[in-house]
Amino acid sequence: MKPSAAEPPVGPGDSGQPEPPRGFGPPEQRERRGQRDQREQHDGSSAAEGTAAGGPVHTARRALRDLRAALTTPAIAGPPPPPRGSGRGRRWAYVSVFGLVAVLVPVTDTVLSQEYGLPGAIAFCLAVAQAGPLLLAVTRPLQAWWIVITADTVGALLLLFSASVDSAWPWPAPAIIGYLVLCLALAVRERRSTLIAVWTVTLLLSFVLGVVGQDRSDGTNVILTVLSGLVLLLAGAVRERGDAQRRLAEQETISEAERARRTLLEERARIARELHDVVAHHMSVVTVQADSAPYRLEGLPPEAREEFASIAETARESLSEMRRLLGVLRSEDAHGERAPQPGLDRLSQLAEATVRAGVPTELSVADGLSGLPQAVQLSVYRIVQEALANVVRHAPGAATRVSVTGTTGASTAQAGTTGTGARAGTTKAGTAKAGTKGEALTVLVVNGPSPGPASPPLETAGTGHGLVGMRERVRLTGGTLDTGPLPDGGFRVVARIPLPPAPPTGKDPTHS
Repeated sequence: MKPSAAEPPVGPGDSGQPEPPRGFGPPEQRERRGQRDQREQHDGSSAAEGTAAGGPVHTARRALRDLRAALTTPAIAGPPPPPRGSGRGRRWAYVSVFGLVAVLVPVTDTVLSQEYGLPGAIAFCLAVAQAGPLLLAVTRPLQAWWIVITADTVGALLLLFSASVDSAWPWPAPAIIGYLVLCLALAVRERRSTLIAVWTVTLLLSFVLGVVGQDRSDGTNVILTVLSGLVLLLAGAVRERGDAQRRLAEQETISEAERARRTLLEERARIARELHDVVAHHMSVVTVQADSAPYRLEGLPPEAREEFASIAETARESLSEMRRLLGVLRSEDAHGERAPQPGLDRLSQLAEATVRAGVPTELSVADGLSGLPQAVQLSVYRIVQEALANVVRHAPGAATRVSVTGTTGASTAQAGTTGTGARAGTTKAGTAKAGTKGEALTVLVVNGPSPGPASPPLETAGTGHGLVGMRERVRLTGGTLDTGPLPDGGFRVVARIPLPPAPPTGKDPTHS
């Protein structure tokens, strides 16, 4: 199919195929490439010439556009002169500005009518137009500026033809005072670009009026330009510094919230990784029991053998899914722990390590708690570990007492104030039994005041999340945590963990 006259023939580069290097290919292709290069060079040079010719014009138009936008677009964000939300401060601002307006209006009227000889009605209208918009400047300073600058310009033109030689021109003293107050309101509310545009217009207007009335100007145009620039610069700098401090405070608040949230998520991920080992052990036991059931039990029907095989296969799939979940929870710099998860049997080692770190510690563990679920034992160990780490970190050398007891609901309330313990490594006898209905496990860690100043922590085996980690451990088991300072300067940590009821086995307890 031949290309039509309206459509140019498609070259190798246009069809998506790579073009051969320069100097290669058919003659017609090399000629077509040369013509295309010449067109591109011509278009590029024409565009460059157009940009060079229209550069100053384009820059001027853009500057005028920016100036108009700065003078017609008030700032949406940013606090007003009194703090945002402070009704009393805004009322005081209105009262102050109203008092200033009440003084400026009659003073301006008197000066314009008596010193400059303007008719009374015109002088009063100019006075109201020059000083009245200051009330609007409390909340909308840019709109007030448009009214004031127009009134000041009209007044300067009227005074040019009616003022005496000895009178100040182009700006009377009351007009200068009102304009400086207006500049102050602009500086504490509007953006920097708006302040620059306002001062630019003030400069140009003062310069034009000074040129128009050279024989009448006495330098008030220069005074207004300099003073308005200083007010806009200083007040704008103070406002921007306040804005920066406020944004920094907001950012610090956000960062603190994000840090607390990240700490909480890290602790939950750590707990999930530790519980993975506990659950994986139980699933492995289920798999082994299901696989060995056909060999341990004689006379099983084929349906039972298939059921045991299905249970074993489901358990293996669950283990695989848990390993994938563990990979998601583990961070990049985390390494798998090869040691088994600690339980109540390792509390004595933890207490002895704390004693070696310089903190005298007493440990008391009730009898009959060895049969608790591994998840509960792990939570108890981590709570004690974090509590002792806090003692070493914040109260080095303080006498510390650790007790783990099984209590009923009536005795739990007294867990934080009763009981004495033996030295680290010993176990206090008790009568609590795990699994009894209505009972709970109470973990108590109490330390006295530190004999010396706080020092860097000597024990670094904890998670470093302190009370956050304890709360998550207790929440995991459905318990409660009570922490707080003591009257003598010490600190108390009391965790109450409900004990799950013992599952029915269906066997005679005497035979088991």
